[in-house]
Amino acid sequence: MNHFAIKSIETPSMKSEKHFIFAQILLRILATAFTLTAAFITFNSTQTLIIFNVETDARYTYSPALKFFVYANVIGCAFSFFSLLLASIFGRTNLHPHKYFYLFIHDMIMMALLLSACSAAATIGYVGKYGQIRSGWMPICDSVTKFCHKMTASVIFSICGVIFYLCLTIISAYQSSLNLIITPRN
Repeated sequence: MNHFAIKSIETPSMKSEKHFIFAQILLRILATAFTLTAAFITFNSTQTLIIFNVETDARYTYSPALKFFVYANVIGCAFSFFSLLLASIFGRTNLHPHKYFYLFIHDMIMMALLLSACSAAATIGYVGKYGQIRSGWMPICDSVTKFCHKMTASVIFSICGVIFYLCLTIISAYQSSLNLIITPRN
């Protein structure tokens, strides 16, 4: 009867290892920049509207979904920066294969968090743009166009951050799989 065991093999060549570390660092810098930009735009997106001498503000703080969106981007930015530091340290040392798995888990969690935040913000944006007549919610983007345009830009930047994290997840999973092989034991 053959038994299978997981056995580590030699790490990939130095050239592919350098490409992997370079791609990790570049994508983490981009993820940090895009999530920071999304959070910054959202923090600064307010618009005051005067209707019949009554001032009304449009702010992200009025919606729990938009609060979740901005805080998820702040968390994504902070963890991107933290993982950027770790990837830089890993690039200078010989990396154990288990560390790739931890990067994979980190990237997957950050991607899921940002993706859910983008979905929540896009849902609120859709209701703001088109309304929900059955529920009695009227569209507001005709009145507060500046706010809606800023939130749209913020969601687009955050979606780019999700795409960078998707790439990081794929790269980390691939690199982790290169270090483990299933071989029959005699």
